[in-house]
Amino acid sequence: MRKQDLTTQSMVQMAMFTAVLSILSVLQIPMPSGVPLTLQTFAVALCGSVLGAWAGAGSVALYIAVGAAGIPVFAGMKAGIAVLVGPTGGFLFGFLFLAWLCGAGAGRNKILATGLGLAGLACCHLAGVAGFILATGAGPLQAVVTVSLPYLIKDALSVAAAVQAGALLRKRLASVYVFK
Repeated sequence: MRKQDLTTQSMVQMAMFTAVLSILSVLQIPMPSGVPLTLQTFAVALCGSVLGAWAGAGSVALYIAVGAAGIPVFAGMKAGIAVLVGPTGGFLFGFLFLAWLCGAGAGRNKILATGLGLAGLACCHLAGVAGFILATGAGPLQAVVTVSLPYLIKDALSVAAAVQAGALLRKRLASVYVFK
């Protein structure tokens, strides 16, 4: 996002989507791996799909900063630097790639937008697996089997649904807001 693109309106939009991401992150189903089932993936993909690449990633960066500052917005109402360096921290940073790539597909045909969203999901899972390995000392295969494979179908469906919903929402809001 260029400096001249950072308007009051775009900052408000980013803050609103940070709030949506925060709310959908708190709701969780705990899993034995320590990586819970949440609606974060859907919310992150929606941020990018509606706001575009830079504002979507900015919204996620704000979410990470708010959580790092101690406000309990991460899954299970957790917060702090310890979460960012813990078993799920890699996924939180991977959300930046997911939002950016979903945003890069915003306003394009649905097949390209979904493909870019799924590429972002792959980047997110790679970052998540790497973070899990660093935090737990697990081997690569164990990490993939523990924190990536069980979530892939749910996450792919979440991204596809968010890209479609984002395209609809973006179109409906275009008469009210300007999206970059």
